[in-house]
Amino acid sequence: MQAILLSRRRALVGALLLVAALVFAGRHLARAGASTASTPLQTIAAVADGPPPKLVVHVVGAVRRPGLYRIADGSRTADAVKRAGGPTAKADLALVNLAAPVADGVQVLIPRRAPAGTPPARTDLAAAPGPVRLSTATLEQLDSLPGVGPVTAQKILDYRQKHGAFASVDELDAVPGIGPARLEQLREAVTP
Repeated sequence: MQAILLSRRRALVGALLLVAALVFAGRHLARAGASTASTPLQTIAAVADGPPPKLVVHVVGAVRRPGLYRIADGSRTADAVKRAGGPTAKADLALVNLAAPVADGVQVLIPRRAPAGTPPARTDLAAAPGPVRLSTATLEQLDSLPGVGPVTAQKILDYRQKHGAFASVDELDAVPGIGPARLEQLREAVTP
């Protein structure tokens, strides 16, 4: 009788160990099978086959999935936009150089089209008599502003790259080299 109890006890312990092993394996397999591309931040954590990408970029604006993305070294702006799900229907890709090389740590800003009735943004300063758009202006356009030289123009571009598009002209006060007097001088010459 004791032999039967002992074999039942062994069978019970064995069954419990088997159930525990199956639960552990099921949880492990469920985590391994979960999609890693559900959010942009999870995309960065995902490990790809082969050598890891070398650049991390922040894609914002009129793209389907704004966020941080890893892309291969030597990638172009078009590659970063594609990685973010592509442009939205409201994106104004004419204002972006999609062939520009992307560097590590940059923010790729895809602007939205201006509302109907708004005059189109001009990128040629000589042909554009109106104010310069801080959110899309080139180094040359910023350099042509009164009291702004190439060094300050580059600081404005660096600020825009780090903080994104300008929401107001008053943000220029945060750019090194532009104080209250220079801000007042530029107020009529620029728009966000």
